[in-house]
Amino acid sequence: MRGEPSLEFPARGSVVRMPYMYILECADGSFYVGSTWHILERVQQHNEGMGAAYTRNRLPVALVYTEEYASIAEAYGREKQVQGWNRRKRRALIEGRPEDLRDIERLQKLRRTAEGNARPP
Repeated sequence: MRGEPSLEFPARGSVVRMPYMYILECADGSFYVGSTWHILERVQQHNEGMGAAYTRNRLPVALVYTEEYASIAEAYGREKQVQGWNRRKRRALIEGRPEDLRDIERLQKLRRTAEGNARPP
């Protein structure tokens, strides 16, 4: 049935596709974050102008980062999380600098706290 997960095992020698969260770098240097079952096909769709509206005006795009998940719901959840990040934090993820991710999070929390304390009553 459509829309329901398959309970069948893949045939021997077939490729098992896993859901991905991915990051593309666009021609203008910006990042696009998405999720898909078929990573290579999806990147091709973006580069053919059949992807997201955001990437259509920023071609070509290059795949710069992927994470694999057990379910599309997990990949989509991670997509939404990373979409909320600033450029600096995304760059640290792409470059494999987890220690910088923690430092960036701490700085952001300190700034929010300082901004909250600086507001007049």
